[in-house]
Amino acid sequence: MNLWNDPVNFIAHWLTSLFVGWGMAGWLASLIIQLIGVIVLILLMMLFDIFLVWVERKVVARFQDRLGPNRVGPFGLIQPFADIIKLLIKEDITPDGADKVVYNLAPILSLMSVLLLWAIVPLAPVIFGVDLNVGALYIIAAGSIGTLSIIMAAWSSNNKYALIGAFRQVAVLVSFEIPMIATMLIPTILAGSMGMNEIVQGQQTVWYVVLAPIAAIIFMIAAIAELGRSPFDLNEAESEIVAGFHIEYTGMKFGLFYAGELLHAFTFGGFWAILFLGGYHFFGLENLGPLVAAVILFAKAMFGYWVIMWIRYTVMRMRIDHMLAFNWKFLTPVAFVLLMLTALMNTLLRGTPSGVYILGMFLTNVLLGWIIVEILRGYSRSERQKTQNVAPAAATAHH
Repeated sequence: MNLWNDPVNFIAHWLTSLFVGWGMAGWLASLIIQLIGVIVLILLMMLFDIFLVWVERKVVARFQDRLGPNRVGPFGLIQPFADIIKLLIKEDITPDGADKVVYNLAPILSLMSVLLLWAIVPLAPVIFGVDLNVGALYIIAAGSIGTLSIIMAAWSSNNKYALIGAFRQVAVLVSFEIPMIATMLIPTILAGSMGMNEIVQGQQTVWYVVLAPIAAIIFMIAAIAELGRSPFDLNEAESEIVAGFHIEYTGMKFGLFYAGELLHAFTFGGFWAILFLGGYHFFGLENLGPLVAAVILFAKAMFGYWVIMWIRYTVMRMRIDHMLAFNWKFLTPVAFVLLMLTALMNTLLRGTPSGVYILGMFLTNVLLGWIIVEILRGYSRSERQKTQNVAPAAATAHH
């Protein structure tokens, strides 16, 4: 064991020897080392969150043919720190009639829910927080805390517009978590485990995006909806409900919500990479060392985050009834059909040569995709005919 091949355990062993040498009990030294690990992970993610603020503003600027931050520091890199200082010195307002305890706890809970998700992220074969055998369920449970914080923020603000935004988020959570869970079960079936480490290890030969490309697409759509990002950002629709659930928040409390949203988007990009893009596997480069593997995972997570930003700044906001109809009438049925087909084909093709297995799973998705396109084409044709029939009838009635 050395620093390059196993940095976490090497540092933990060194600190344990140091603390025990000072006369500290072994269990206490272990507890302190675990607390240090948690604090270091939180600090690293918060620093990375500051970088994400700069990335988000630069990317949206390019999409809108602007420059973005370019004054404070080289390429505007110090601009996020200036924004943090601005948020810290802004007046902290608590509305009349608010539940102060819940009101102040909600932003903290929003950011904490994202940090909890990183406990099970396998950055490398030897760098992870907890090897949880029900990691897929943990993602759903911990991610729901963020929605709970939105409900707490809206209810405690004593503002009806905020409450409407929170109710919308509850509707989105209940709706889009169903196809998300269904698609998360597909890597579970392929890997034979709900653990994130086992799912990543199961993709050494072929990434699951090849075996289940439709599942990867549905998971990304459902993740964007759960994040509340455009085109599903009905919980903070400024044109309807004046910024939604966080309308009463100012200063750094609003900043915590914003930071939590950005980090949550990056985190889901990471889980998309873990579940479908091979995690830290990349043509054998992960064998160069755990730090290289961690860089590979972060690069894939940034790719997922960029896809989320691309969709956000390209697609317009949907109406709430259209959004829920899209989920219940299209996304959920497709997810369940895909789940059943994957389970069936995985059983039928088990024991066959790897090439046959990969080709069979991929062609199953191609066939399902073709059927979906034909169904949508027929539905679009019927809707177009209805519109064409209504127009002459309306013109006749007018005359």
